[in-house]
Amino acid sequence: MRIPLAEVAGVLHASVVGEVGSVLVADGVSYDSRQVLPGNLFVAIVAQRDGHDFVLDAVQSGAAAVLVSREVLGCSVPQLVVADTSVALTVLGKWAREYVQPTVENRVIGITGSVGKTSTKDFIAAVLRSQFAVGASEKSLNNDQGVPVTLLNAPDAVRALVVEMGMRGFGEIARLAELVEPHIGVITAVGESHSERVGGVDGVARAKAELVESLPTSGFAVLNADDARVVAMRSKTSAKAFTYGIAANADVRISDLVLNGEGCASFRITSQWGNGSCTLTVPGKHMASNAAAAVLVGALCGVTVADALRAVEHTEVSPMRMQVHALANGILLDDSYNASPTSMAAALHTLASMTAEHRVAVLGVMAEISDTEMQHRNIAQLAQDLGIEVIAFQTDLYGLASSNTYEEVHALLQKRSANTAILLKGSRVAGLDAVTQLLLGN
Repeated sequence: MRIPLAEVAGVLHASVVGEVGSVLVADGVSYDSRQVLPGNLFVAIVAQRDGHDFVLDAVQSGAAAVLVSREVLGCSVPQLVVADTSVALTVLGKWAREYVQPTVENRVIGITGSVGKTSTKDFIAAVLRSQFAVGASEKSLNNDQGVPVTLLNAPDAVRALVVEMGMRGFGEIARLAELVEPHIGVITAVGESHSERVGGVDGVARAKAELVESLPTSGFAVLNADDARVVAMRSKTSAKAFTYGIAANADVRISDLVLNGEGCASFRITSQWGNGSCTLTVPGKHMASNAAAAVLVGALCGVTVADALRAVEHTEVSPMRMQVHALANGILLDDSYNASPTSMAAALHTLASMTAEHRVAVLGVMAEISDTEMQHRNIAQLAQDLGIEVIAFQTDLYGLASSNTYEEVHALLQKRSANTAILLKGSRVAGLDAVTQLLLGN
């Protein structure tokens, strides 16, 4: 999105160091100096690290201007100086949302859930791109910084927005929904992720329901028919509710679901908007549900079921989410972005369905869940029941001896025989992506 600096300086009540003129624009935003693109407005967020320390790096990478809370000496591009850059980023996000309203109309989709948010976002974006210019969250930019960035990085001619929303406590999704103003709200599932922060799984359901509570009466709630807590959210919204899933009464119903030797789902969709079949290229039985949500959202936005199914068949999901890599001695299933008991069980079942002589799961800790010890032991037992060898990484919660270095895990995996399928899965704090880099030789 082209951002007119003089205009947004006025919106932010910013002091300007340097000359922005009446025509100088930035092209999108970034708050990570390592990911700045030429023409970006760089936002110096003060968090664990102070973004002001990286302003000059951002300028060197091509930033057209910077948004700061104090002037940075030696900066050769215009500086918009505000009291708080985090607050200013939210204000800019609101400006962007208002700017795109004439073109996006009612095609604004918010997505939340304990699992499946990002892959569902990827499927929905792919379906809508079959007909519209789409702005969508990159990777998992789903918090107070990521959501405004998603809005500000939408294409100039955007006609649909797909925004992922995360939460770590009550009120967070409500705040994001106030910014995004979604017309369609998708709830994928309620599970254990962040449950320790909200008093258990029922607290997670209350926090996730903030999305459908925010929808207008003219909007649509898209709910997972196979999750009782999600279905119960019908009573929390004034929007019209539609469901998707395997349940017989789902509005978009999945049937004839089978997995091939690569762990990918083939299934049939039946709905009031049309019927059809497809085979996904992303492993996981649960991916069929995420794809069905996308078909339903597409139907509500005017995309035919046939076009939607063609789109989901060719969707590539974000990195580190059931991402398959070829190895010299087999395959690697990288699902290392995050983990909860629900997503861990789904990944293990997917691994078990894959054609291989040997199956190994490298499992890191599942963070921010209730009943931590029991949940980890349950996962270890499931792996044993499925005939999967487990290598525990930097945790003894699975009741197994722990491998404590990336190199140790790499050495263990290198010894496996040909035709081995390897799963990497853990919460972000486990840092299992480094194992992926070692295995791929990067």
